[in-house]
Parts: sequence; structure tokens; C-alpha cells
Amino acid sequence: MAKVKRLEPQAGTRRRTDSSGRASIYIVGESPMVEEFAELCAGHGYQVHFSWNETPESIPPLTSKKITRGRIIPSGTSLALELTTIDLDRKRENLQRLDKALPPTAAIVSTSVTVTATEQSTWVLNRNRLVGMGALPTLIDKPIVEIAPTVFSPKETVEVVQRFFRSLGKEMMLVQDRVGLVFPRILCHVINEASFALQEQVATPQDLDMAMKLGAGFPLGPIEWADRIGLKHVHAVLSALQNDLQEERYRISPLLRQLAQGGVWWKHGSGETQERSER
Repeated sequence: MAKVKRLEPQAGTRRRTDSSGRASIYIVGESPMVEEFAELCAGHGYQVHFSWNETPESIPPLTSKKITRGRIIPSGTSLALELTTIDLDRKRENLQRLDKALPPTAAIVSTSVTVTATEQSTWVLNRNRLVGMGALPTLIDKPIVEIAPTVFSPKETVEVVQRFFRSLGKEMMLVQDRVGLVFPRILCHVINEASFALQEQVATPQDLDMAMKLGAGFPLGPIEWADRIGLKHVHAVLSALQNDLQEERYRISPLLRQLAQGGVWWKHGSGETQERSER
């Protein structure tokens, strides 16, 4: 059995650059996470190339001139971000494409809230290059990024990733490589409990949010969080937790399951409901 190659230390100190001299990052995955990370990286001086799994119905404006859309992965790419949580078959394809195109010393940081980073690393040849990350839509504004090294991750890979996130103004918190990681797991569980409360007509969506903000000091209520993250992502995390742990506490609220598939939703900020069909 061949030895796993270790990343050279200089991979994090001498960043690969494009022809303009700027460090180059490649991002692929689901909207809106792709746009959020593209803007963040470009705002800190990186040249960003990206592609979506599927083009959004409404293409958001990308303000930075350092952001370029395209499926071709530039040869000078120093690090890649894979941001898929829902379609795991597509995620595997993305990782294999990145692994084939990137230099052996380029790290891949992949969201691992619905499948562990260690399992993902078995999909690629250069297993040492991949680490997991706790990423969901809108969570990018947090000052801390959860990173889950795999059983194949050498310290050089982790150091490269740490330097990268520090260059974005964020600190890295190492967590165990488990489905959901820490904050995404707890947050989605709270949203699920709120969905059970709504289903049982314990309170209105607005009252549930107010109770959690005033009573528990949450910056946002669970319904507000669900709005921002997107119920399809919440449902994907909860489904992964249920499959992984087989525990009753992760049973998904029938209401949340229905809403994630498209159905009745509420107008945020009022007591009215709104019929929103995606059929």
C-alpha cells in the first residue's frame, strides 16, 4: 500500500498565484454558499474562480472584479472549497474533479455537515489534502469556523487551512469529524423542535422567535434561522444525523419535512400564512 503524501509546509506560506500575482481560490457547490464565500475571499485579496452545481433561478450580483465564473480549474489554484450539503452524488463528482485538477499540495476544504470528511476523503486519491468544515448558508458571518480533520489529515494540511481562514479574519476551531459538527447540529435540532411546537400549535412563529431571543439570548429565533439557512439545508442535516445516529431525538418534524419539500409557509413578521407552492 502506497504511503499517503503529506503536504509540504511551504504550501501555506507561498501561495500559488494566477498571472496577475494574486492567490487563486476555486469554489464549487450550492447557492448561496458559493456566492457568500466568493465575496468573502475576493474581499480579502484572493482571485476567485467558481461554479455552481446548478445555476440559481435568480443569479445574484457578484460585485468584485476578482470573481470569475467557470468550470475550468486554473492550474495555479492554491486551495479549493467544496460547498455541497444536499446532493451527495454531485458532491462526490465535485471532489473527484478537484482532486484530479489541483496540484497535489493544494488543500480542499469541504463542508461536512451531512457526510463526514473522512468518508469524503475515501472518494479521492489524495486523501491527505481534504478537511471538513461546518458550513451552511449565512453562517459565514460568524468569527469562528469549525474544521474537522480526517484520519488522513497531516498537521501541514491543517496549518494551511488555518492560515487561509486567518487571512479571511476568522479563527479556526478543531472539532471531531462527525455528521453535523457542533453549531450546525445544535442549530438544526433547535429548528426541528420549533417545528414540532408549530405543528402542535404551541405558539405562533413570531412568538417562538421572541421567546428564544428574550428567554435564551439567541441573536435570531429558530424560525428566523430557518428562513436564513433554508429548510432544505436544515432537512438535509437532520436526515444525515438521523441516518448516522438512529436516535429518536433526531426524528424530523413532519411539518418541517413538508415545508422543505414546498408547501405552506408564513410571512415572516406577521401572523398570517402564505401559500407558497413549488410544484
